Amino acid sequence: MTTVDVLTVEGTKSGSVELPAEIFDVQANIPLMHQVVVAQLAAARQGTHKTKTRGEVAGGGKKPYKQKGTGRARQGSIRAPQFAGGGVVHGPVPRDYSQRTPKKMKVAALRGALSDRARGGQVHVVEAFVSGDKPSTKAALATLRKATEAKRVLVVLSSTDELNWLSLRNEPRVHLLEAGQLNTYDVLVADDVIFTKEALDEFLGVRGGAQGEESDK
Repeated sequence: MTTVDVLTVEGTKSGSVELPAEIFDVQANIPLMHQVVVAQLAAARQGTHKTKTRGEVAGGGKKPYKQKGTGRARQGSIRAPQFAGGGVVHGPVPRDYSQRTPKKMKVAALRGALSDRARGGQVHVVEAFVSGDKPSTKAALATLRKATEAKRVLVVLSSTDELNWLSLRNEPRVHLLEAGQLNTYDVLVADDVIFTKEALDEFLGVRGGAQGEESDK
């Protein structure tokens, strides 16, 4: 297992945490990660693009001029595609860009991305970004700088961590995610990944009292 220091708000080491090898030390499958990222970006597309065909453009109900005798090519409507203001041929229509990606592929790609960041020393763990009960962006950024100087940082918080979320949400170089929303694209696009201790436990499936219950069985 890979061991990472846990930093306090002051930037001092308060302990260490072990990152499971089956999640943070696996072989990164680059083609798999590429496929999963492409599918994720495709699913984010709205697909609401639309152009009007000659049958949908207003006007053009009257034949512009008679069929014969003018010396010009015959025309039936001024809304044909060759006319300015006419319809569009083979234009985009609303469609769904999403791709079916098996859950096992998503899990494997995420583990590969996390392992790549962990092997590069780009995974950090902090107890919290703010002490007390009041949000503070200034204090949160001070803690962030003690953990990393990276330009793009992915901060993973627990689903109930409102204090740290409010403190960091306005920082442009920080992208916030809940532990359950962690995905391959956001891990790869970030330079460093920072977990709070609570978020890491949530991501690894550790719940309060779960270990105690298992030991009692």
